[in-house]
Amino acid sequence: MTVHMLRELDKLKKMILALSAMVEESVQQGVLALVKRDEPLAHKVVEMGDEVNQLEVDLEEECLKILALHQPVAADLRFIVAVLKINNDLERINDLAGNLASRSLELMSDVKIDPPFDVVEMSSAVEDILRKSLDALVNLDERLAWKAIQLDDGVDRLHKNSFDMVKAQIRKQPEHIDGLISYLSISRYLERIADLATNVAEDVIYLVDGRIVRHKNTA
Repeated sequence: MTVHMLRELDKLKKMILALSAMVEESVQQGVLALVKRDEPLAHKVVEMGDEVNQLEVDLEEECLKILALHQPVAADLRFIVAVLKINNDLERINDLAGNLASRSLELMSDVKIDPPFDVVEMSSAVEDILRKSLDALVNLDERLAWKAIQLDDGVDRLHKNSFDMVKAQIRKQPEHIDGLISYLSISRYLERIADLATNVAEDVIYLVDGRIVRHKNTA
């Protein structure tokens, strides 16, 4: 491997870690804006989207440049493939954080209604998966990646329960259907963030030892 390629791969690693930090912050602030009904913070999360999108494009272009110029093989090729996949999932997570913030703004502009499910519990569970997945990426920690993967079923159950709770609340308070549907969307966004964070954890395992573990839930 040439010195130039080493530098390019190091740059790539720094870019994906920077993107990870930005996306994690976006999710955390999106949740906080929802829970605290913080309108300026919700707007900030929405506005972060452009910055993240640009970094995602820059990172993809960097990957393609390395592939074209250096034609990496073996572990180096696997690293670039994993980064491309993780890059895409992180961008989608950030989009969902923006959607979460937008729904929060809709709720703030309407008559205040109580969440029909435990938003804090579900948000905490999702943030835990995301944190473990990104920590696994930073440290190339396969065991931590598996822990993140195994937590995803719990979030799926919470989403199913929240769906049932929203339906029941709509029957009781049909006059608040718009707000309740917004909460249902928020539950769906959180569930999708957990799914995508799980994808990141699976890609970390691929990066570490070359195993493709999608559709598996045991190490």
